[in-house]
Amino acid sequence: MPSIYQIKPRFQALLRPLVRSLAAGGVTANQVTLAAALLSIAAGVVLAVWSAQSLVWLLLPVVLFVRMALNAIDGMLAREHGQKSALGAYLNELCDVVSDAALYLPFALVPGVLPTVVIIAVLLAALSEMAGVVAVQVGAERRYDGPMGKSDRAFAFGLLAALIAADVVPGPWLSWAIGLVALLTAWTIVNRVRAGLRPVAK
Repeated sequence: MPSIYQIKPRFQALLRPLVRSLAAGGVTANQVTLAAALLSIAAGVVLAVWSAQSLVWLLLPVVLFVRMALNAIDGMLAREHGQKSALGAYLNELCDVVSDAALYLPFALVPGVLPTVVIIAVLLAALSEMAGVVAVQVGAERRYDGPMGKSDRAFAFGLLAALIAADVVPGPWLSWAIGLVALLTAWTIVNRVRAGLRPVAK
């Protein structure tokens, strides 16, 4: 399925000079991974505390973009500068799930939004990443299939946050929009399981 993840190679090419400088300066992939998670948690706390203030939601698209850049950077440091490690693999997957939860759960505090819908969307997001990782255990490659992978979720929630910041009054439409994200994430889980099983069936 199409996914924003497919533009990742172009984004990485833009970041490569910065990655070389970071590697030369002794910055490690694991440090970048943890920095991205701490940034996400801090932003999530700010959003949760001031969720009723529309302008604070401008923070989310900015943090999501920075997090995407940091995620690309840690991967390139690991692959291209000999920093791959077992600990890094754990941190990469676990920090992504924690960061998603920290950044998206504050939507449950927005007036007019059904908290249950947000919680379901976050749980499905975690399951979709698990489905991608389990593919490795059954002998396939780590799956990043869409239509609602990590980058797609970031775009969707970032857009919703921008609408809130623009004083588009939250209401039933926001719950329906997050529900659509949840539905597409469930579809993503199915796609990743199917794709992971395909090489095994052969």
